[in-house]
Amino acid sequence: MDPAASGIGFGHFLTQADGVAKTILVLMALASAASWYLIVTKVISYSRARRRTAKFLDFFWNAPSLDVVAAKVEQQHPDEPFSHLVYHAIAASRHHERHGINRLNEAGSASDFVTRTMRKTIDEETASLESGLTVLASVGATAPFVGLLGTVWGIYHALVAIGVSGAGTLDKVAGPVGEALIMTAIGLAVAIPAVLGYNLIVRANRLTLAQLDAFAHDLFAFLGTGCKIDAVASANVTPLKTGGVGTGGAR
Repeated sequence: MDPAASGIGFGHFLTQADGVAKTILVLMALASAASWYLIVTKVISYSRARRRTAKFLDFFWNAPSLDVVAAKVEQQHPDEPFSHLVYHAIAASRHHERHGINRLNEAGSASDFVTRTMRKTIDEETASLESGLTVLASVGATAPFVGLLGTVWGIYHALVAIGVSGAGTLDKVAGPVGEALIMTAIGLAVAIPAVLGYNLIVRANRLTLAQLDAFAHDLFAFLGTGCKIDAVASANVTPLKTGGVGTGGAR
């Protein structure tokens, strides 16, 4: 290998980088670490929630009575969206039965009060599921441009150095410019996983919220009538477009 070429690479680029280039590299490293942390934690959390949801729904649809379900969710703190919704819906229904309309926020019928409580719970679950997505979206959208900024800055300094030295041959230009392009590659390496992770998590959240919305309608009917909707038939329930309990479908 040519000795001159062997001295060109990422290590040489780091030794020649100024404060701006090093700052950009540090920012890219932090953005990459944050995006991977969010992706891994979200995937693990989603996998655990799916297992817990399947277990809870199996218990719910096979429970002999609503009292058994209420005792279960009161004994064990809800650790996934569906049990959390059931806990608050049952608590709201029983609270309204005991206290009626003694306060302004409880005004209206029992169904109105339960509906508001379930909507609030679904909104809370939506906010919890979407936490961290802003960071992933920001990293995916800005990392390529930050890398490009580093490349432009590196090329500028490389050309200035070449102009001062007066050596404008191809071998003197190609090395520094090629090193500067490393910043663009780093930006793409940070952005691509963030974008893919964002799309994966958004898709999983939409599926969860759609299922939670349909389940909310079944639960509302169960609380209002005392009749349990068949678990198999409930999969075909079409969410209400307006005035319903849920969020109006996937977001």
